[in-house]
Amino acid sequence: MKTKKRFIAGASCPMCKQADSLRVWEENQIEVVECVECDYVEQKTPEKVEKSPRASEQMIGIFKPD
Repeated sequence: MKTKKRFIAGASCPMCKQADSLRVWEENQIEVVECVECDYVEQKTPEKVEKSPRASEQMIGIFKPD
């Protein structure tokens, strides 16, 4: 399935400052923002994934019965 990439209207690249050059898409629940004019790429995990209950769980130890 082909990934749909969308341009962000009115946004300027933080690196080259070019307006209307950023596009966004999602890969494996990671949001990717890329500038088509320079080499700028930013990846962000959406808040809904970061705040999931399993993300805050930590393993304390492993129980091994005798």
